[in-house]
This record gives sequence, structure tokens and C-alpha cells, in this order.
Amino acid sequence: MEGQNISVKCKVRLLRALVLSIFLYVCETWTLTAELQRRIQTLEMRCYRTILGLSYLSHTSNDQVRTTIQQHIGPYDDLLTIVKEKKLRWYGHVTRSDGLAKTVLQGTVERRRRRGGNRKKWSDNIKEWTKKTFAETQALAHDRNRWRDLVHNSSRRRPDDSTQS
Repeated sequence: MEGQNISVKCKVRLLRALVLSIFLYVCETWTLTAELQRRIQTLEMRCYRTILGLSYLSHTSNDQVRTTIQQHIGPYDDLLTIVKEKKLRWYGHVTRSDGLAKTVLQGTVERRRRRGGNRKKWSDNIKEWTKKTFAETQALAHDRNRWRDLVHNSSRRRPDDSTQS
């Protein structure tokens, strides 16, 4: 990815086609903890820094890297936004279906509690991003247009952004 004769735009397209398509395989099933979100953002920045030929020693901030990439390819969704959007879309699809995936998604297994704090569950991501209860999201998912709008807005919301609803 460091060839001087290949444009940045072409390198980003190759990254998306050859690397990110494999990375995003089955990302709908991931439970996004804070640590996993940090790792996803780290991978994305590492790839973009390699494409731009930037060393970590150059002390270029992530915002500067994003701005430079945006200047070359135009507006783009970051990797974490893509993962969130794919996960929310899959949730809507499963909620509208009547298959085994829906049964598993809605089911809870009774067991003894583990020691320590509660572990983050897959459904916690959905509640956190949509700011709605599990029952509300299930009802919304049956209206494809409203669900599509919710997916678009929720996947682009930042954790510190409380102005959108």
C-alpha cells in the first residue's frame, strides 16, 4: 500500500475491497465493548496512516489523518459507523423474520450470575445506539422506512452526542 505510483483514492478503494470486506465479515454478531471499539478505530487509523505513508513518529493526530483522507476521497463513513449500521440493519432483518435467529435473539438463558460486574450483551449495543427499549426497537423494525431512518441516525451518533434523538 506504500507504492508512490498509486493514488490515495485507489489505495483506499483497494483497502475497502481487499481488507475491510474481510474484516467486516459477520461483524453483525459482535458485542461492541469499549475495548473492541478502540481496536476497530486503531485498525482503521493504522491502515490510513500506511496508505498516506505517515509514521507514528510524525505525531500526526487522527483528526488530521481523517481530514487528509477526506480531501482525497471525499466524505466517508468511519469503520465503527459501518459496523454499527450493519449490526442495526441485521437486527431489523432478524426481528422481521420468523426463523431460528429471532428465537435465539429474543431468548434468555437462566443461569447463575458471574462474579463481578454485568457483562455487556449484544442487545445492549442496540439499546445504547437507538436510545430505545428492546420492545420499542422490535416494533419499529417492522416498519422498514422508519427503521431505515433510525439505523442511519443511530449509527452516526457519537457517544457524547446527546442532541440527536
